[in-house]
Amino acid sequence: MGRLRQKGKAGAAKAYVTRSAAVKKLQCSLADFRRLCILKGIFPREPRHRKRANKGSSAPTSFYYAKDIAYLAHEPVLKKLREHKAFAKKLSRALGRGEWSSAKSLEENRPVYTLDHIIKERYPTFVDAVRDIDDALCIIFLFASLPSSAKVSPSLVENCARLAAEWQLFVMHTNSLQKVFLSIKGIYYQAEVFDQTVTWLIPYQFTQSIPTDVDVRVMLTFLELYQTLLGFVFFKLYTDAGLVYPPPLDAKKDETGAGVGAFSLQEAKRIDSAPARKVKEVEIDGKRVSSKDVRQTIKSISATTGDGDVEMPDTEDVTPNDAAEEDFVQQPSTSNPQETSSLHTLKTLASLPQSGSSKLFAPYTFWLSRETSRPVFEFIVRSFGGRIGWPSTSGSGSPFDETDESITHVIIDRPVVEKPDETEEERERKRRRKHIQPQWVVDCINAGRILLEENYTQGKTLPPHLSPFEGRDDAYDPTLGLIAEDIGMDEDEESEVEDAIEPEETDEEERPEAAALKAAATAEDATALRAAELEAEAAGVDFGTFEKKAKSARKKVKAAEVQPLPEGEEDMNKMMMSNKQRKLYARMKYGEKKRTEEREDLQEKRKKIEKEKKRQAKS
Repeated sequence: MGRLRQKGKAGAAKAYVTRSAAVKKLQCSLADFRRLCILKGIFPREPRHRKRANKGSSAPTSFYYAKDIAYLAHEPVLKKLREHKAFAKKLSRALGRGEWSSAKSLEENRPVYTLDHIIKERYPTFVDAVRDIDDALCIIFLFASLPSSAKVSPSLVENCARLAAEWQLFVMHTNSLQKVFLSIKGIYYQAEVFDQTVTWLIPYQFTQSIPTDVDVRVMLTFLELYQTLLGFVFFKLYTDAGLVYPPPLDAKKDETGAGVGAFSLQEAKRIDSAPARKVKEVEIDGKRVSSKDVRQTIKSISATTGDGDVEMPDTEDVTPNDAAEEDFVQQPSTSNPQETSSLHTLKTLASLPQSGSSKLFAPYTFWLSRETSRPVFEFIVRSFGGRIGWPSTSGSGSPFDETDESITHVIIDRPVVEKPDETEEERERKRRRKHIQPQWVVDCINAGRILLEENYTQGKTLPPHLSPFEGRDDAYDPTLGLIAEDIGMDEDEESEVEDAIEPEETDEEERPEAAALKAAATAEDATALRAAELEAEAAGVDFGTFEKKAKSARKKVKAAEVQPLPEGEEDMNKMMMSNKQRKLYARMKYGEKKRTEEREDLQEKRKKIEKEKKRQAKS
């Protein structure tokens, strides 16, 4: 006879624990339980059958894995929290009795916990930690912009500002920045560190305030974990780059508003001489034998066997630069020595072409006008190899002044105003420099090349600032053209738009641009797409324009391939689904419908704008 299963002793009732039961088992307060769950990365779970997991009760509650709660019971931080609770009771009792010496002794021995072991547990490798610093950077930059208050101490804000400056210094030093987007929420940045894409958000420089409906205690717990995490990550990044961590801070420059310029990067001192090896000794048959004796014996054996003339290369003398400069030598075939290989000689890493986008602004020198954000554009321009200066009203530390002859661009964000008392020297200097709006800098970075300054000059209406991040395939794309009849074009203009939107099926005498677009639309792999791009380049088509048209053509081809289901077949498919699958399918269709309505709404707005522009142009 099998063993009888008791109700509530097996299955979901044993695998899950309610929050109240977990707090009771750990013997801690609800606030400490929340803190432990955040630090250890434990979160509520949704059981398949809530009633079974709750032992027959249908009351709403949160569930956790019983194994996770048992894991928390052995956490050293939980022990420190209990010690802190006892310490607080003893301190309040000593202060109430007027025992000042005892209170002072207790304060000096206050229990303090560290999170180093938690970081090592949650991130076994360094790549795992780099992959997870997106949220950490967002929290750090947010608290660095908050004013100090009763909830947020000044030392906390100062530490967050220091960590934010250290991250920006590293990105500028390694030229790791890839994309920038100016959004309503703030400025999105994307960098590539250790082959991992890191995206973070920085709020604009406005006066920030903490909303009343935000639980600051929860955010401070996350911040406590993220500060420790970033300390580990930054130390590793700076050490691998050969820099001293933490970077030294000049207090005088910091007081005068130098910002990132108050920190200085210093190379770490390398120790060339290797430490002396310890000679180990062991006792064999009553004789003491050292490791040196063992090496000499091995050398003598090699000499007697005839291998003494062979000299092994000393790998310690080979530097990484020598290894990178070593060329690959083409070897003859072992099966047919007379055969000559038709393959090209392999190139070394140093000889491979490197991307020039990291030094995009290296030939240029920028000057910031007083109304532009100096921390933002100092970080962006220096990350791409450019030089930048600013007036003293924006802070100290500018490497040059406004009269410098090497300035090529002036970043200005105010309308054109003629100065009646302007001197001839100032007019000449203004004609020699290009006055552009801040969006030009960001658009150049996202395009990967220097754009024409004509559309971004001072006082002009700027082109749309599009997000460089990839969205959903069915999302609204403002770069695609509109159908001609929707915006009221004549026949000639309609034919021009149709040629720009999609390649038409023509004979062998079609234009090279249309042929390249058709090949890009039907390309099945990266090789065919690359061939189409080369064909368009040979035809003299701009790469950015070709990429937008090819994207539009691929979407149209993809949409044409999707065939709607026959009438009634969709209902039959739903009948074969389970209740859970049917609900999931309904949510998917609802999301698709909402996105379609949103896309059509944006397209309708664009049609109205295009019609209004055409009407104004005719009048």
